[in-house]
Amino acid sequence: MLSSATIATIHKALRSRLEESAEVDNPRLEARLLLSKVTGLSSAGLIAHDERVLSAEEHASLEKLVQERLKGRPMAQLLGHREFWSLDLKVTEDTLIPRPDTELLVSEALSVPFKSVLDLGTGTGAIILALKKERPEAMACAVDRSAAALAVAGDNARLAGLEVCFREGSWFEPLEREGAEARELFDLIVSNPPYIREGDPHLEQNGLNFEPQSALVAGADGLDDLRVIVAAAPHYLSSGGHLMVEHGYDQGQAVRALFEAAGFKEVRTLRDLGGNERVTRGHL
Repeated sequence: MLSSATIATIHKALRSRLEESAEVDNPRLEARLLLSKVTGLSSAGLIAHDERVLSAEEHASLEKLVQERLKGRPMAQLLGHREFWSLDLKVTEDTLIPRPDTELLVSEALSVPFKSVLDLGTGTGAIILALKKERPEAMACAVDRSAAALAVAGDNARLAGLEVCFREGSWFEPLEREGAEARELFDLIVSNPPYIREGDPHLEQNGLNFEPQSALVAGADGLDDLRVIVAAAPHYLSSGGHLMVEHGYDQGQAVRALFEAAGFKEVRTLRDLGGNERVTRGHL
């Protein structure tokens, strides 16, 4: 891209470069978003100032972003944020990128009454913050084993003005107390845990190789973490409490079996907008 080129010229050239990449679905939109990132101008601002010439620093920043995008790095990481449930969430390389399919878990969780909710493997905090936003009176807690992810979730909670207690550790470990009588109980437990099989070819697609693998992969069949969560959840649920988890498109039957073995009732699986089994729920 020429150093003396205007925003309008750069936008056109950038679109052409992005069109050559199989990773890019909407070159026009992504070109505009990357230009907005480096210039600080809104979409309207880019149009109003399309004759403006970028500085050398802006050129360098834009070229770095473009090179990363052409390598397949997700736009959410390049932009540093992603919208989820009308929340603008900070995203880093330490967290999974919130995806639209996960909003199914949020909407299903909101279909049941709860005064307390626990989110396991919170990442950016997308699920727990969406639930807290809709049920501000509920006591909301979230756990993640990654301190870096919890820092991002904490930032997102502060930016959204939502109060959530965050705890570091693996699944239920941070909630352990001396003796079962002191154990915290929740009306609702939700989780979008790792559920991809080791060696699954999908891990090399759609930018997943740029996201933390520990938040994606769960053993030979992808069910290792779901086994732990479902088996332990009854010990942390109040009477009649609900458990809801997201899982892979072909894991519905196996996850239902885990729920039933753990004593959950009225176990059922919901399908996402693509018609795939995506969220399984049950109650005690």
